[in-house]
Amino acid sequence: MAQTKRKRRTKHRGNAAGSIEVRGRTGRKPTAAESKQSLRDEARQRRMSKPPTWNSAALKAGAMAVLLFILTQIGILGGDTSPSQGIILAAMAMLIYTPLAYMTDRWVYNKNLARAAKQKR
Repeated sequence: MAQTKRKRRTKHRGNAAGSIEVRGRTGRKPTAAESKQSLRDEARQRRMSKPPTWNSAALKAGAMAVLLFILTQIGILGGDTSPSQGIILAAMAMLIYTPLAYMTDRWVYNKNLARAAKQKR
């Protein structure tokens, strides 16, 4: 009887260090929607589990202040605004937006903690 050229597959294979690696998942592959949803859920959990920081609030406020400055300079907001007035307005917005962004982040964080505690019960 002729011998087949295909070699038998083994369940485990050793690596160079000698330890045995097991093969991966043996069940059915998750559908695209299932894997996408699980990735989304993991990303949301990671993002929502971090407590708010003043640094992140300052970055958000800085981005909004820069956007405000750009909008005042191209004439969408404020009509005829000089660059110095735009800088002053952006700095004032930064002072107002930073604590506002922190309080909003803290409110969302506490709300998510309460929801997680309620789900565990």
